[in-house]
Amino acid sequence: MAATTEPTFKAGEKKALSRRVADYVSNLMPKGLYGRALIIIIAPIVLLESILAFIFMEAHWEAVTRRLSESTARDVSAIVAIYENYNRDDNFKQLKDLAWDKLRLQLQVLPVSKLPPPRPRPFFDILDKSLSKEIRRRVRKPFWIDTVGSSRLVEIRIRLEKANLAIFARRSQTYASNSHIFLVWMVVTSFILLTVAILFLRNQIKPVLKLSEAADAFGKGRPVPAEFRPRGAREVRQAARAFLEMRDRIEKHVEQRTTMLAGVSHDLRTILTRFKLQLAMLKDPEEAEALRSDVDEMQLMLEDYMAFTKGDSGEETQLTNIHALLKEIRDDGAHLGTPIKLKVTKAGKALSFPLRRHAIKRAVTNLVNNAARYGTQIQIKTIDEESWLKISVEDDGPGIAEDQREEVFRPFYRIDNARNQDIGNTGLGLSIARDIAHNHGGEIFLEESELGGLRAVIAIPT
Repeated sequence: MAATTEPTFKAGEKKALSRRVADYVSNLMPKGLYGRALIIIIAPIVLLESILAFIFMEAHWEAVTRRLSESTARDVSAIVAIYENYNRDDNFKQLKDLAWDKLRLQLQVLPVSKLPPPRPRPFFDILDKSLSKEIRRRVRKPFWIDTVGSSRLVEIRIRLEKANLAIFARRSQTYASNSHIFLVWMVVTSFILLTVAILFLRNQIKPVLKLSEAADAFGKGRPVPAEFRPRGAREVRQAARAFLEMRDRIEKHVEQRTTMLAGVSHDLRTILTRFKLQLAMLKDPEEAEALRSDVDEMQLMLEDYMAFTKGDSGEETQLTNIHALLKEIRDDGAHLGTPIKLKVTKAGKALSFPLRRHAIKRAVTNLVNNAARYGTQIQIKTIDEESWLKISVEDDGPGIAEDQREEVFRPFYRIDNARNQDIGNTGLGLSIARDIAHNHGGEIFLEESELGGLRAVIAIPT
């Protein structure tokens, strides 16, 4: 059993590890379109430069350094051979002149002694390895080289039987010292190209960001910025035009529906007014009172239906003081007979946001009415987070079971054990509140209250 479980466990560990690595990389990656587009541009350029630099270092720099080292070692070998056969008594002046005039090498003849101890190799020891290899192969004498000490010269010491030869060569004779120019040009030109690409990319991304802002504003029920217009690449212009056409169709549809509902509402209210006049002329007051109650209830239901179908269309957004609005709702709810407590965060700071004031007031009022219907105390609270405004309405009533909290948002849905069917309740209060929240680009959700009942929270992006 263990033999079959262990490979499965290891496979599961590998999957979990790969998933964690993928999540880590995903978190490091930029989330915006502009940042990701920059990576798409920069990553290939960096990869290409890295490959070119590696090929250049491998194929050119090392090859040139090896050839120069080979040539220098050959010159040193010639000087050693001439010295061993030198028979003039001029303190090697002619040999020194020959080394400088013909080979551009400085020569010093020193008394025979031990060679200095080896110096630590440089980090990039291409020259040290290449030159040492060539001198060892061609001169075949004990030697010591210093490729670190002087930045412009390379010192080579050869130990012979009668003297030590100190030979100084310019670094450019032994090393491809100007190879960095290629790298500098490559980096500079890449930087210029990246700058140009970033500027062009920025201009191409800007219309997409403007389209996103316009769609976000329209989704929150706010007017589309006046300066928004189709611009940019062909596909972006097509998307912008499609968005504007969709906005016009939606606004036209809402306008037609509002006009139709206004006519229906007017006709129905006219009939209800007639009913009230006829009831006023009835002689039996008890029968008239019962019918008048039914007419009043029918009128309230009609207003709820019209409010649900109409939504918050036709109302313009305006800068709304949330604290003042909630105080107004609290004062208006005094007739409910249930104490309403208002708790606002950042009391010293006025919270003002662009909203459809009457629509938000209706949504919160619906929640307050529901809370007053089933609770003995109500608490209204605001929470101002980074980019969200949250308004919560809590009560100490029986609450709603968790499995039914989504169902109650359906139009005309009522919970039998929590609502009395004889109460004039259409089951549209939460549906209207959610519709208003959606029209502001937000959401409404239900949860358990600290008071023991239900908490309804309207969350609206700011």
